[in-house]
Amino acid sequence: MGMTAISVSHLAKSFGKVVAVDDLSFDVPHGAITAFLGPNGAGKTTTLRMILGLVAPTAGAATIDGVPYHELDRPPRQVGAVLEATAFHPGLSAVAHLESVRIAAGLESAQVEHVLDQVDLTEAGHRKIGGYSLGMRQRLALATALLGAPKVLILDEPANGLDPAGIRWLRGFLKAYAHQGNAVLVSSHVLSEIQQIADRVVIISGGKLRWSGPLYDASSLEDLYLEATG
Repeated sequence: MGMTAISVSHLAKSFGKVVAVDDLSFDVPHGAITAFLGPNGAGKTTTLRMILGLVAPTAGAATIDGVPYHELDRPPRQVGAVLEATAFHPGLSAVAHLESVRIAAGLESAQVEHVLDQVDLTEAGHRKIGGYSLGMRQRLALATALLGAPKVLILDEPANGLDPAGIRWLRGFLKAYAHQGNAVLVSSHVLSEIQQIADRVVIISGGKLRWSGPLYDASSLEDLYLEATG
């Protein structure tokens, strides 16, 4: 386990009278996959959006390698993210989509081919995204996040829409990515899947931290989760 990649410190967010996230603190190290678990409405997506600077916290702070997202020098080179509502222009090919993102971010042209290869979309790269299955769109979203070869990857329910082969592929990919010293923070509600890849687990419920630590005993994740969120 390496240094801290993401640090969440006393993070809070209220929308009017609704408290979505309540005094939340946890760290995500480099070189590991950290699972971010909790029931629907627990505050997971709001937390991820605060880490990525998309939502301003009511209190507390979230940093990536010690710096808030909006102060990073080259965000695409430091952090990649796939949040659930990934929209693509259906008339574009995957290559055209990735090219436009690459140019906007000032990245090398070789990266487009590289990320398509990383997510096994090379063959389909010139097809229109409108004809893509949900699983292919998930892979394209991941390819987009990987364009800057970031050291930190934040994924919100990345297995949605993947078939069993796609889920197996994702599992292998994320393990290899973390093994290279990178940090992965992945939110999920599929416990059986997560316990096969997670090194660490953060469980929240009702916007509060319920449990955080290494996942030593995979067989107990379900018990741990039920106890933490019950």
